[in-house]
Amino acid sequence: MAATPHEPADGTDRIIELEEEVEQLKEAMVSHAVVDQAIGMTVALGRVAPEQGWAVLKDVSQHTNIKLRQVAELILSWGRDGEMPPEIRVELEEALERYGPTQIPGSAQD
Repeated sequence: MAATPHEPADGTDRIIELEEEVEQLKEAMVSHAVVDQAIGMTVALGRVAPEQGWAVLKDVSQHTNIKLRQVAELILSWGRDGEMPPEIRVELEEALERYGPTQIPGSAQD
């Protein structure tokens, strides 16, 4: 039986496709974990529900034109070393004002 155009006789192309898919799934899992951790920080610091934490991250991402995963990484870095780009901090504070009752600890308004 001859190989069809979509299935090479040795399966090499299919193996490469599957390896690429596995790498994409690994990246997605890491990205999802980073976003979930940033939502957790937002929930704890902003005293908002998880759904609101997600909305806060989306708002910050949209208002700064920075990808959501990168915003999440910046928030996690801030949690580790206390530094955050000013434009992200401003947008985060504004989003938390819209969704939650508190300011970010250590902000100028404390």
